[in-house]
Amino acid sequence: MNRLFRGGWLRVYTALYLVFLYLPILLLPIFAFNSSTVIAFPLSSFTTEWFAQLVEVEALHAAVLTSVRIALITAAVSTLLGICAARAAARYRFPGKGGIMGLIMLPLVLPEIIVAVSLLVVFLQLGLELSSLTVILGHVLICTPFSIAILNSAFQSLDVSLEEAAIDLGENGWGVFRLIVLPLVMPGIISSLLIAFTISMDEFIIAFFLSGSDATLPVYLWGQLRFPQRLPVVMALGTILVSLSILLLILAEWARRRGVRKRGGAETGGFL
Repeated sequence: MNRLFRGGWLRVYTALYLVFLYLPILLLPIFAFNSSTVIAFPLSSFTTEWFAQLVEVEALHAAVLTSVRIALITAAVSTLLGICAARAAARYRFPGKGGIMGLIMLPLVLPEIIVAVSLLVVFLQLGLELSSLTVILGHVLICTPFSIAILNSAFQSLDVSLEEAAIDLGENGWGVFRLIVLPLVMPGIISSLLIAFTISMDEFIIAFFLSGSDATLPVYLWGQLRFPQRLPVVMALGTILVSLSILLLILAEWARRRGVRKRGGAETGGFL
């Protein structure tokens, strides 16, 4: 009876938590298709005008291209660094391994505002001009731990005997990695790319401090909030971004689970 009572409260808590977490997101499409410029109930009439206006705003197009370019580079660099770090952590022993990996993963728990201000001070002291490059460096810093976390499980679940068998058959180290290891961890690599891309596209605080004149999409949207009549257009764009983010997360989780099944491992948790 007590177990059923506790389970009932847990379900209630879970339902309330999900409502609190996702209800604001559900309001985006509601007001994005509302014809009124006032974000309030009751709604007026259905319209797709705000989505049509997205095509006409050149500043928005520039911000989208900037964000996509930054996100692609960030995803590639973060995943490459994640492959190296996860491979080293899973396969080798070296002095200070725990401390080094802990420092690499530290951005996961640090407040982004602290990271952003610190990077701003460092870049200014180095004489670097704030631009897309500084945003990429900042995004790589916060995305690399996510890539390592994803790829670490992929490398740890590999069967070492497969690599040893390839070496016994005369293959060198690079050949073993390219022909054996890389195909087996490829789902994890794809998952890492998608997650890093999504994080970079959605990230605001670091981009706000480090973007300079190259505004990213979140920074551009923040600027648009000063104009109340532009809010429905922002809602329309937010609806599109949320839909794309959910799609990317679903693809990343699918790739992760496919990799687990391919390696014959057990589920150890995921994004979904």
